[in-house]
Amino acid sequence: MEAIQTEIVVIGAGPGGYAAAFYAADLGKKVLLIERDPRLGGVCMNRGCIPSKALLNASHMITAAKESAHRGISFGDATIDLNRLRAWKESILEKLGSGIASLAKMRGVSVMHGKAMFESSNKLRVETPEGQKYVTFDKAIIAAGSRPALPKAFDLGNPRVMTSTEALEIADIPEKLLVIGGGYIGMELGTVYAAMGSKVTVIEAMEAILAGADPDLVRPVAAYAKKAFQEVRLKSKVLEIKTSGKQIQVTSEFNGQKMEEKYDRVLVSVGRVPNGQDLGLENTAVQRDDKGFIKVDERMVTNDPNIYAIGDVAGGIMLAHKASKEARIAIENLAGDGNAVNRDYLIPAVVFTDPEVAWVGLTETEAKAKGIEVQVVKFPWGASGRALTYDRTDGSTKLIVDPVSERILGVGIVGHGAGELIGEGTVAIEMGATVHDLSAIVHPHPTLSETLMEGAEVFFGHSTHVFTKKREH
Repeated sequence: MEAIQTEIVVIGAGPGGYAAAFYAADLGKKVLLIERDPRLGGVCMNRGCIPSKALLNASHMITAAKESAHRGISFGDATIDLNRLRAWKESILEKLGSGIASLAKMRGVSVMHGKAMFESSNKLRVETPEGQKYVTFDKAIIAAGSRPALPKAFDLGNPRVMTSTEALEIADIPEKLLVIGGGYIGMELGTVYAAMGSKVTVIEAMEAILAGADPDLVRPVAAYAKKAFQEVRLKSKVLEIKTSGKQIQVTSEFNGQKMEEKYDRVLVSVGRVPNGQDLGLENTAVQRDDKGFIKVDERMVTNDPNIYAIGDVAGGIMLAHKASKEARIAIENLAGDGNAVNRDYLIPAVVFTDPEVAWVGLTETEAKAKGIEVQVVKFPWGASGRALTYDRTDGSTKLIVDPVSERILGVGIVGHGAGELIGEGTVAIEMGATVHDLSAIVHPHPTLSETLMEGAEVFFGHSTHVFTKKREH
């Protein structure tokens, strides 16, 4: 069988993979994009970011309707047609997937659906629905993504034990749902199911939910969870789960006590693992670390000079926008001057809970751990007119500032729409802005974006809407 020849082959059509393929095509390269799924978009679009945000939006509507009575607007109890909800969610994914496919066609990117395995450092074997095909290439980019971790102790082969993939299908609304893991996935999906009527219990082994975020930013989320969830158990662990009729029996330990309970469904959200296996990497010089991540250098090159790796499979923060950035770095090295490096780019993090939490740059916790002297200033959303109109005064905006240069080193936001606001913080830090720069920029009123400006004014002791002691110079 004659092999298909291409300059660049990209394995995986998620936010990293299709970004790499499109950028390479824009630079005039012959590109082949290989994807296992029938629809392009990868985990993020099909089983992650997009479907979860669609369901979160739907759940927020339910919550908003319940909380509107004090405004003089009352609704009856929400009725949920799961078939229509799933169809609506699926329509979003189909539109986005079709859009990516159209962009590939317009750019001249060839698309092949199938499972790719390396035969050598410049040859792939692809198992496609039409049969086996071979591809030879000059350079390859692995963007195979990751999948939910499912420890063997929890893998019962029972559909009532779910990962995020199954949870996003919303097969039903369980009366009792256990979420194992209080990270961003567990808290987001717990929010969805709680809004839809499930009694949600979260078991988290650590001392707090949402590890990585500063405790003060997590506090409003924890307060919401305490109200919306059945229970959140910290410093707790699951000892065993097993099938018990139409339920899952769970043995756990909390406050030194063993507990045995039954749940209708269990969501296991204890992290993600890279899709670095079954790629035939043993036929190349590519190496993986002890956790299965592909080793790359600052140019995204693996130990095999013909092969690059980006996104989740290459380790680091598992976020779609990080993969997209690494795609551009890889292609600039492949098709450009070869001098692009993966320096310490700012990667903003957003948790789409209720309220949302977002941060970028240096956190207060990191500053303390590293002994970095900083000044932390906060603007409470109780002083924001726009937050009051949303009935969401539980938020706050904080800046981490170098007390000598007055440069902004970090930004943290908790509150309604924090994910939309953190971009301004990212720009400010990347551009080397000082608190004076931020305070001097006119922000539209009334908006939540003003909280960044007024946070900067707090640093100087003259924020319009909060009283603070003037800073001594």
